[in-house]
Amino acid sequence: MDMTPKLAIRLNALALYAISGVLLFAFYWQFAYDEQPCPLCLLQRVAITALAVGPVLTIRHGPKPANYGLVIIAALLGAAVAARQILLHILPGDTGFGSPFLGLHFYTWAFLFFVSAMLAAGVMLTFNKQFTPEAKAPPSGMLEELAVWLVIGLTALNAAGALLY
Repeated sequence: MDMTPKLAIRLNALALYAISGVLLFAFYWQFAYDEQPCPLCLLQRVAITALAVGPVLTIRHGPKPANYGLVIIAALLGAAVAARQILLHILPGDTGFGSPFLGLHFYTWAFLFFVSAMLAAGVMLTFNKQFTPEAKAPPSGMLEELAVWLVIGLTALNAAGALLY
């Protein structure tokens, strides 16, 4: 299957919806269960937000390898922070920080999310047709614009939520 710029932009919008879903869930959990995020949790949220930079640039300016590179860099930084937190709670008998969701703590879910983001960006880099000079990026549609503004809004809400504590 060939990856056209239009399909690449649509997939980047879906990535933004996934990032928005993670940010929304973290924001919800913080207030619904009155769980103040620790400094490492906040750094992971920053890294999750940084994951959105590449897809936003792709939607606004078309697919470029550098956009996927930014995703990989943000995911590596986020995975390092999440791995640090996992290792802080790896000893037997340590209950971990915060309450678990589906048996895993949020920092473990974050690590898995960052690894998935690296894998997705790597896969997207293998489709060269989206990067050819003659492949012009079509104007983004409502689905893509909504994804951009949703992630911007959720980033602002998460930043405001961090300041409340």
